[in-house]
Amino acid sequence: MRSIWKGALTFGLVNVPVKVYAATEDHDVSLHQVHSADGGRIRYQRRCEICGEVVAYSDIDRAYDDGDRTVVLTDEDLKSLPSERSREIDVVEFVPSEQVDPITFDRAYYLEPDSASPKAYVLLRRTLEQTDRTAIVRFSLRQKTRLAALRVRGDVLVLQTLLWSDEVRAASFPSLEGDVKISAKELELSASLVDSFASDFDPDQFVDEYQQELRTLIAAKLDKGEAVSTEATFGEQEEEQGGEVIDLMAALRASVERSRASRGKASDDEPAEEAEPEEKPKTKRKSSKKAS
Repeated sequence: MRSIWKGALTFGLVNVPVKVYAATEDHDVSLHQVHSADGGRIRYQRRCEICGEVVAYSDIDRAYDDGDRTVVLTDEDLKSLPSERSREIDVVEFVPSEQVDPITFDRAYYLEPDSASPKAYVLLRRTLEQTDRTAIVRFSLRQKTRLAALRVRGDVLVLQTLLWSDEVRAASFPSLEGDVKISAKELELSASLVDSFASDFDPDQFVDEYQQELRTLIAAKLDKGEAVSTEATFGEQEEEQGGEVIDLMAALRASVERSRASRGKASDDEPAEEAEPEEKPKTKRKSSKKAS
């Protein structure tokens, strides 16, 4: 890995020099646009609207437009900002880890000690582990002031950038405002269904099947001189239509039975049920509506 930034963690009088590395990477197949008639690459040019000339990237500045006036900001202007000059990751506070809402998590970065002795780095890591605290920090990266959570992953400190509070939308759905009655039997069957799927999470068990199939398709087209049919590899999916809404109890029972059968569990492991009169599932046809 190559470090993307160097700085220092600071809290109180403690200074911990660190190198910053991107913790994640994108493995998606990179595709570009071509002319369907001859396969020629489609290119986009940066053209000035005033003089019509194609402008080199080195001659491009950024600007703010309020609708009436345009303020041009050069690289020198942006570098003059105090936050841009800072190379410090300032610890603002230490908070209980459970108080950091995962919905605010953004990009993750690994921190490596950047000094002759990693003692201060290890001390901070162990302190966070023992106190079950997360450090909330501020720093500047790529001309932006960032808020981040400093936490421990294995033996490494991880800097997880956070969304600002006004970037998280409030969830308000009228369909959830009414009183929904859940019977004890429905809750029991639902819990049984969850139990039948219970497992320890292993991320290595999951792969991006779409990207795998895309690579297979590309390899096949290369091997066969572009002769393979795309439709033969990826069947066209039918447009989703409105289905039937069945009784919740019936759906839960069916899900539990199917899950148990697929895992080879005996049906006598099912929770005891009280005898109930047999009911036919209530069905309703829901209209197929497309989101506007």
